[in-house]
Amino acid sequence: MPAATTAELAGDPGVLARAQALREAVAAAADDIERERRLPPPLLDRLHEAELFRLLLPRSCNGIETDPVTFFHVMETIAQADASTAWCLSQAGGCAMSAAYLDLPVAQAIFGDDPRAVLAWGPGPKVKAIECEGGYRVTGVWAFASGGRHATWLGAHCPIFNADGSPKRDENGVQIERTMLVRSEDVTWTDIWSTVGLRGTASDQFALNEFFVRADHSITREFDRECRESGPLYRMGSGTCYQVGFAGVACGIARGALDCFVDLARNKVPRGFKSPLRDNAVVQSGLAQAEVGLRAARGFVLQSMAEIWKQLQAGAMITVEQRIVVRMAATHAIVKAREAVDFAYHTAGATAIFENHPLERRFRDMHTVTQQLQGRMSHFETVGAWMLGADADLTFV
Repeated sequence: MPAATTAELAGDPGVLARAQALREAVAAAADDIERERRLPPPLLDRLHEAELFRLLLPRSCNGIETDPVTFFHVMETIAQADASTAWCLSQAGGCAMSAAYLDLPVAQAIFGDDPRAVLAWGPGPKVKAIECEGGYRVTGVWAFASGGRHATWLGAHCPIFNADGSPKRDENGVQIERTMLVRSEDVTWTDIWSTVGLRGTASDQFALNEFFVRADHSITREFDRECRESGPLYRMGSGTCYQVGFAGVACGIARGALDCFVDLARNKVPRGFKSPLRDNAVVQSGLAQAEVGLRAARGFVLQSMAEIWKQLQAGAMITVEQRIVVRMAATHAIVKAREAVDFAYHTAGATAIFENHPLERRFRDMHTVTQQLQGRMSHFETVGAWMLGADADLTFV
């Protein structure tokens, strides 16, 4: 497969223009987002008008159904202005792909008929769904539901139990798991999101107790089993889109940090120095290396994804090898983005420690991104094990 062209790497200009048009409004709302730990209603209105919550939603449900390269660019663009907003959009994008696994009438009722539909979800360690007539009785507590406070629907991922309480297993003896979709007004919320960074994602905790969920309002995240849509986006699965999207968020944070640092370094004269930071050879070299690291990592994500996308468009299903490449590229991009932000923050000195300085927030947001699933260094172990033919846990690939 030939290398992707410049146009293929650039993504859909029309969709990207929507994000670019909103970047100033997102930046203007950043202080409110940080203070209130929510995306403010006026900004949500703008995001819905631009349909940025519908980027990965099928066209059959009035979605944009864009490509993953464009998705990366949009997340990167928004993250330059505010990381929490971009994180919520990336999370909602992957969740919206659930529409492809639902019966069309159900998908249209949840997503297609509501232009402000947003699905959010998070993990729950002690949860269960017991089969009953017509569906499931669901009990548990789920956390890290990014964007849940402005979501219209929530996903509760559960192991399935038979009516007699025994685990329901597949043909291989593995317990079956499904994600239950419930209206946001049907859950009980607990505010737990007092965090170092990404404060505006409001990734709070929600609970259900013996709540009935219809069978047709549940999905499997094994996308190749129940996928109704035939488009290339849905032959790659939401997991790969999450990796690409959150790599875009990380690269956007780093891009904003380096741009901010350049402006600062041109004028700041550190205490005890006679000239500004820009004249320091160590600073010059460090900036260049941070820039190269970020650009190279970003390019690896885009080039890899664009080449895979061409094969998906030709009718292929994503392979394990391709998933390994995306996981490797996305994790590498997050690591290099963190290194770029660390350089900018530490080299800026005491100027960057104050709450009103943009480097302070970007530092906190970036280090919160790296603490999440997508930033785990253990992903490199998985990639290396697969490359060597050793046992590799592909759960998060």
